[in-house]
Amino acid sequence: MKVLVDTPIWSYALRTHNNKYQYEIDQLESLIRDQRALIIGPIRQEILSGYSNLRKFRKLKEKLSSFENTPIQDIDYELAAELCNKCREKGIQGSHIDFLICAITKRINVPIFTTDKDFPRYQKIIPIKLYE
Repeated sequence: MKVLVDTPIWSYALRTHNNKYQYEIDQLESLIRDQRALIIGPIRQEILSGYSNLRKFRKLKEKLSSFENTPIQDIDYELAAELCNKCREKGIQGSHIDFLICAITKRINVPIFTTDKDFPRYQKIIPIKLYE
């Protein structure tokens, strides 16, 4: 099964050298080896943002170029808004990108690999799968 990999996981593998995240890095490497790792354009943008050093930016961009963006459809934006509204109704706030991730993974029926603590909160309200 494919897995949509969220920004924090990519960042651990591509930016940090902290053993604290070795489990996540190992899992990502396994997903990549098995050609199961998915990325979307907004996550790619988040990963690449914040690099004022052009050489580092280009190096990271080159590494990410191996991964094709999973297409985002118009219905994903509409579902993201619906999911956002459901969570907001229950007092749970989140980012637009988070809800877009939820919508896309719901449509293509894949789990989300993330360490973002907001996703387990969303999962209490909306039907998303998290990668264990």
